Amino acid sequence: MFRRDVQQVKNLILQVLREQGLETPLQQKRLVEAWPEVAGPVIAQYTLNTYIYNQTLYVRLSNPALRADLSMQRSELVKRLNDFVGEQVITDVRFG
Repeated sequence: MFRRDVQQVKNLILQVLREQGLETPLQQKRLVEAWPEVAGPVIAQYTLNTYIYNQTLYVRLSNPALRADLSMQRSELVKRLNDFVGEQVITDVRFG
């Protein structure tokens, strides 16, 4: 008899993504899509655009007062977003 190297499908998929260099872009996409859920529905309705550049999440908001309020909570938002994805994807959040 021979032994089979049995692995979980999840681990195989993650291995292939890592080898192809697609793991980080996938996590970045998940983090951007998590913004409405992590920030909440009220903040999401004032959000115009979100994107990641150089490990910084840029969030464009239509309400200046909300922008100032969220700027004071930047470190907490970074922690919550990274925890949601399960990896450290971003190091900062900027509001514009």
